[in-house]
Amino acid sequence: MSNAHPAAHSPLMFASLAVVFVLFWATGFVAAKFGSPYAEPLTFLGTRFVIASVLLLVLCLVLRTSWPRRLRDYGHIAVAGLLVQSLYLIGVYCGIYLGVSIGVMALIVGLQPLVTGALAGPFLRESVTRFQWLGLALGFGGLSLVVAERVVLGEAVWFGYVLGLVGLAAITTGTLYQKKFCAIFDLRTTVAIQNTVSCVVILALAATFETMEVSWTGEYLFALLWSAVVLSVIAMMVFYSLVTRGAATRGTSLIYLSPPTTAVMGWLIFDESLAALAVVGMMVAVVGVAMVSRAGN
Repeated sequence: MSNAHPAAHSPLMFASLAVVFVLFWATGFVAAKFGSPYAEPLTFLGTRFVIASVLLLVLCLVLRTSWPRRLRDYGHIAVAGLLVQSLYLIGVYCGIYLGVSIGVMALIVGLQPLVTGALAGPFLRESVTRFQWLGLALGFGGLSLVVAERVVLGEAVWFGYVLGLVGLAAITTGTLYQKKFCAIFDLRTTVAIQNTVSCVVILALAATFETMEVSWTGEYLFALLWSAVVLSVIAMMVFYSLVTRGAATRGTSLIYLSPPTTAVMGWLIFDESLAALAVVGMMVAVVGVAMVSRAGN
């Protein structure tokens, strides 16, 4: 396999894709809130991947996209997908299902840009400047302020927190693995393969550990379709494009803007409170991400 990577995005393209990614990625918790009362977490995820897999496979056939030529390449894509799509989402959704508050979960997975910055050097040979480290620290600090009121400890079983840490490790290593071994493949076929593999694995787990009962309400269908199309297809492709066609630390730093955006959506959609501390946190997070992105130009 060639080690050549796609050319980096122009500043304008990076900024445009960054806006799309943040807006879409931030809807993850909103969709989960809509769908969680009507199905168990693995059942919801498995059904989500069924829809995304069928949609992507049909799209790839219609567009006649290129597929990997070697079995080893399919293996690399599957490994990255199992980490980023399967294990990460299992950790987050099941952790929340076991009682971990959204604030605590956001803090746990919000460590990803910092961990990515630490691992990008030895794994990808990407350097992180002191200015970027300061931006990463500010970004995490801003995220912490945004979710501070939702940080509730003691209500979850200990395994829920373990699952959150597993999700953090999975999306971090999976993102690095995706960039190192899968960057040269067509994003459409890559995400199609990953959704299909995740579909099989998560449905098997759901059949083993859950009742798989679903209340097919309008809210559930909306959450399911939104998660399948917007999150598993569009947001995932945009995320991979940002990471593989730029520095991994720069791309993942955008995740700091997801909880602030989610907070605004909660305020607009669910009439949730938006404290002054959260607003300050949003501004701090924006400054931090801007520092990381500017240093990456």
